[in-house]
Amino acid sequence: MLLIDEVNELIPGQRITATFWVDPAREIFKGHCPGAPVLPGVYTMEATAQATDLVLITKPAYADKVPLFLGINNVKFRKKILPGDTLEIHAELLSERAKKAIATCKCAVYTAGDLAAETGVTIAMR
Repeated sequence: MLLIDEVNELIPGQRITATFWVDPAREIFKGHCPGAPVLPGVYTMEATAQATDLVLITKPAYADKVPLFLGINNVKFRKKILPGDTLEIHAELLSERAKKAIATCKCAVYTAGDLAAETGVTIAMR
């Protein structure tokens, strides 16, 4: 399930800005809030995790590693994400435990310039 359509900016190992278009034809909208569809929050969090993965796999120390999702912290949903919206996903390296190959990125998701969600995503590189 790829939830990154395009990378607009990438500073390897530091930060990324990426986009994801929420296709109204996605199967999930048939059962999630029929008549008033909204993107499930888990999809938004997965998009932030995938952006975090890209920040980390571009760091030379992790080039041959596989990113594994460890957790999310301080999730806040600020605005409904609707079919047809384009998400602008920002992820920036916040902290890293290099010896354990674990890192956390601060993430924010925007739609039409408005903050829709924010979280911290922790990934282990294995």
